[in-house]
Amino acid sequence: MENWLASYRKEWLQPDVIAGLTTAAVVIPKAMAYATIAGLPVQVGLYTAFLPMVIYAVIGTSRVLSVSTTTTIAILAAAQLGEVVPGGDPASLLTASAMLTLLVGLVLVVASLLRLGFVANFISEPVLIGFKAGIGVVIVLDQVPKILGVHFAKGSFVQNLLATMHGLPRTSLTTLAVGVSIIALLIAIERLMPHAPAPLLAVAAGITGAYLLNLHAHGVELVGHIPRGLPSFTAPTFSLAAQLWPGALGIALMSFTETIAAGRAFARSDEPSPQANRELLATGLANAGGAFLGAMPGGGGTTQTAVNRLAGARTQLAEIATAAVTLVTMILLAPLIALMPQATLAAVVIVYSVGLIRPAWSSVRFSVYVEPSSGGL
Repeated sequence: MENWLASYRKEWLQPDVIAGLTTAAVVIPKAMAYATIAGLPVQVGLYTAFLPMVIYAVIGTSRVLSVSTTTTIAILAAAQLGEVVPGGDPASLLTASAMLTLLVGLVLVVASLLRLGFVANFISEPVLIGFKAGIGVVIVLDQVPKILGVHFAKGSFVQNLLATMHGLPRTSLTTLAVGVSIIALLIAIERLMPHAPAPLLAVAAGITGAYLLNLHAHGVELVGHIPRGLPSFTAPTFSLAAQLWPGALGIALMSFTETIAAGRAFARSDEPSPQANRELLATGLANAGGAFLGAMPGGGGTTQTAVNRLAGARTQLAEIATAAVTLVTMILLAPLIALMPQATLAAVVIVYSVGLIRPAWSSVRFSVYVEPSSGGL
């Protein structure tokens, strides 16, 4: 923090605050959606977009990196939690998630102490593209039942695919209409108003529709009760450490890879380049600290960092502003979020996971999107 705070200029305050508020409109809905990918309650997404952001802002070396969680990390976390909590008991999931997040943080901190930041240079782009494409397919299949309004016991990829097909006759047409409408709204906003906070608008539309049309009475499943207020202390289940550490190692590697890639991609020529070993330390402490407040594993996100940069962020004060909005959301807006249809969150996840499956299309669109104010990156 001292690096950017010591040279902070007062003319940066307004653009930093505006960027932080704008980025929050994207980060908060997506973080909640990603929590559902991991099989966790939506409030876990809010917790992940709070303390980890503040910790990274204090320690990290990227001026504009926005840290919460990503689709890739969420699906990897889901796989690990599904193995150790097969029954999906909510209380057990929360403590197991805290243990997984803590382990991810510890792995990153140890890697920083061993100065292993150079490892990121040896991970080839084709490998990452193929891996993320597979992850994207798994995520979309996982969310389709929520769009259809059908339920079944989760199994392997093939088992889930067959169960989804068998469940088609039981589709809730009202739920399907909600999901398809939100998908269409997101696509329309992305194409017609690319700088608008599409996830926020989609979530607002879902909540408004659920309230005005009384969708719950028509069989549409809502998010339901969300604890209001600050996150409480969550004790990790230390007895699961032996089972979770191999998965934590993989998640830590993916977290660092995505973090350093996003940080370097959005660094201006007049800004210091992110320092790999310091980034390991920052993301490690962000995960370790967030674990005790119920956060899931996280790291730097490309999309939210792009929004942060394009909105005018100059320093990590923007990320602190995003965390402040998340805090206000936890304290004041929890009852409103409880009215959101599950199909709305599923639609957000599906739309933003397609880019993982179609990397060529995603990268072309991404480069066009960031070019106007990227400072020649």
